[in-house]
Amino acid sequence: MGPDQQRLSPAERSNLVAYIDGELNEAESRVISTKLTHSVTARREVELFELTWKLLDQLPMPKAKSDFTARTLSEAEGLNRPGADQFGAARRLTHRVFAAALIVLGTAATFAGGYAATTIVWPHPTERLADDLSIAEHLDEYLEAGSFEFLEQLDKLPEFNQD
Repeated sequence: MGPDQQRLSPAERSNLVAYIDGELNEAESRVISTKLTHSVTARREVELFELTWKLLDQLPMPKAKSDFTARTLSEAEGLNRPGADQFGAARRLTHRVFAAALIVLGTAATFAGGYAATTIVWPHPTERLADDLSIAEHLDEYLEAGSFEFLEQLDKLPEFNQD
């Protein structure tokens, strides 16, 4: 590719707006102007860029809402206010602590409900023993009897049956 066919580099293309507006420093401006002087391809790129820029100027400009400036400035002031981010961090920490407290309370309530249901529904072995205390006191005698059939026969005898 000859010197008259050289294209603008990506860095030069990114500085092209500043070059056209005259905002580049002298060294960068000299590099781009030298390339434009010697390269037909680079001049075409700049011409296409200028044409595109002019066409963009002919597009209708969108109108901002009337409160746009006030909202933007109030947000910018809020960002620059000392401690503004601390309030956000404190708020996030409060939310996390509150969520953790809810989880702990939910777990404790579930545990307490399960414990209460177990103690109410599940029979306690000492209460059953207290209800059947007379059986427990005469257990050795009942074991000597051997079987329920023998006890039923005794129940039918008039000496043991008071009815």
